[in-house]
Amino acid sequence: MAASGYSDLREKLKSMTPHRDDYGNKFRASNGSEKGRKRKYRESDDDEYEHSDDSADLREQEARRVRSSVLQRSIFTPEECGRIEEKIDEVVAKAEAGLYREHTVDRAPLRNKYFFGEGYTYGAQLERRGPGQERLYRKGEVDEIPSWVHELVIERLVSNGVIPEGFVNSAVINDYQPGGCIVSHVDPLHIFARPIVSVSFFSDSALCFGCRFQFKPIRVSEPVFVLPVRRGSVTVLSGYAADDITHCIRPQDIKERRAVIILRKTKPDAPRLDSESPLSSSPALRPAPLKAKRSHRKADPDAAHRPRVLEMDKEENRHPSLSRHPRRGASSENYRSRDEDHDKHQESSGRKVKMRRH
Repeated sequence: MAASGYSDLREKLKSMTPHRDDYGNKFRASNGSEKGRKRKYRESDDDEYEHSDDSADLREQEARRVRSSVLQRSIFTPEECGRIEEKIDEVVAKAEAGLYREHTVDRAPLRNKYFFGEGYTYGAQLERRGPGQERLYRKGEVDEIPSWVHELVIERLVSNGVIPEGFVNSAVINDYQPGGCIVSHVDPLHIFARPIVSVSFFSDSALCFGCRFQFKPIRVSEPVFVLPVRRGSVTVLSGYAADDITHCIRPQDIKERRAVIILRKTKPDAPRLDSESPLSSSPALRPAPLKAKRSHRKADPDAAHRPRVLEMDKEENRHPSLSRHPRRGASSENYRSRDEDHDKHQESSGRKVKMRRH
């Protein structure tokens, strides 16, 4: 050590990796000589440029863009939240009993989706993957929006001026267990009009913007912007926050059970699965309901999240290499890379990351 001019190994390591002191601190100015990992995003429809994640100034600029295109309001009282949460529990129980149509329920480890009004394919469900490949299911393949969603949620938002009457024709309930997540994505631009409206229940959480996910074990990069989301709060995404930067929910931000009702409007020209698609059901308007599961356990809201945990383990064991090469430019939150040509897209200065579309 002395021969190299260092009396302490920590000093030598620090001199070899000086960038680590500043990494992760988005409020500290970059020294300008480092070439950090890059993110590409759009300043306007006709203008693209790249910036370094390690540049505090540009990250702060991006954070300001997000803040300016997010609206939050506290509309629902604790008593109203309690009534709505009871209704969400009823949805979970009906799904466990197999009382919904085939594509209404989408189960994943620690997070279940319930599509009403309109549902769509994403992630591993897609025959062809990538932004713009998502498709709406055929009419009648998911259940209608429950009356309580209209009465307890949508009408309150209309009366408070958050959305116009008749705007919502798609309602999705995402039900998370502790440690659940939804990976970075953008709600599909070719399917959904803006704004994107969500209402949170059961517990507080956070919505993060501009993160990158890696898996096995799951890791999430530092967000560009973190938006606290309280129980009973309404979050409205439009403009930059909805279209030009990904958003996600990190596992560490789900400490208790949390549910969110996402209210959207599909575009009139949004593409649908055709009758010849392998994902489409039989021509009947109402597919046969799912069979009720047989279990000696008493049904409860948490039960819906248990069956698929082992399926996740099986999937990871079948594809052990996925975690080493996370996908850039995935189409939805459930998709992980199977791209064997990813090395062609790497640069010596860092890895380019494309926006995920969901």
